[in-house]
Amino acid sequence: MSNELNTFASEDYCYLTTTGRVSSKPHEIEIWFGLQGSSLYLLSGGGHSSDWVKNLLAQPAVRVRLGKQTYEATGRIVEEAGEQTLARGLLAAKYYHWETGEPLNEWAATALPIALDVKLAS
Repeated sequence: MSNELNTFASEDYCYLTTTGRVSSKPHEIEIWFGLQGSSLYLLSGGGHSSDWVKNLLAQPAVRVRLGKQTYEATGRIVEEAGEQTLARGLLAAKYYHWETGEPLNEWAATALPIALDVKLAS
């Protein structure tokens, strides 16, 4: 079965909307992403101190817009080493033309990997 998200793989940005942990208001950011299956991977250069990461940890239910489509998703920090490697490689390859076997640039090697598990209609 084809994944409808694949049509957005070449988009430069996605738009992530989190709920403010203090204000309870929606906050949208434009951010780079990598796509694998029904998950979008993001890297936070600010690590845990980025506002969007703090918001996502307080309220994991988020929205993500790709092109003109908006999806509900659940955000999480990527803990598993293999999935971290996948996330870093996806974004490094897409935005820095990184290839397997090359060292990652500092951002891709050190940023905090975040996954957005998108809820697709069945």
